[in-house]
Amino acid sequence: MFQKAIILVIFLACFSAQAQEQNLQATKGFLVYKRVVEGDTLAHINLKEVIILPPRQFQSKRELLKYAKLVRNIKKVLPYAKIARTKLLLIQSEVEKIPTEPERKEFLKHAEKALKDDFQDEITNLTITQGRLLIKLVDRETGNTSYALIKELKGSFSAFLYQSIARVFGENLKDEYDPKGDDKLIEEIVIRIENGEY
Repeated sequence: MFQKAIILVIFLACFSAQAQEQNLQATKGFLVYKRVVEGDTLAHINLKEVIILPPRQFQSKRELLKYAKLVRNIKKVLPYAKIARTKLLLIQSEVEKIPTEPERKEFLKHAEKALKDDFQDEITNLTITQGRLLIKLVDRETGNTSYALIKELKGSFSAFLYQSIARVFGENLKDEYDPKGDDKLIEEIVIRIENGEY
């Protein structure tokens, strides 16, 4: 049941890949801003911030193995969280275009089925630890807790139902990602993965 809740979270944040593909195909090239300096027009390109972290030190081999396992689990679920972020933006833009509530529900129903067909096997094979990490990383990537995503797209009753299921497994879909507190180590690992260290 817990894995079904995870599938729903991924579904809610992961569909409409065709719309994304069409948008990418329609866009050739990229927008470059300009800046005029002493009469010369120069390209102004914003670069992504890169955070440099010191090498990690371990007190024991056991600590190293525990860390390596966490890295492996994050590397497995991080792509799903990133897909969730992209798909959530697409969902929101598509749903805004649909004029009536019944049509929105029908759209979500068909998209949910398509996503289940695509991701169900992979998501149901996640361990409970990986499922917990996925819930945290979905919040990190989307800025919304899993509970908020379910409530927004499926309604309060569905959110309550999935929260109840998660609580049976000792989880809370309302937990927020805390990169400077409880989730500091996860944040460090994600930064290292995004920097290409792992």
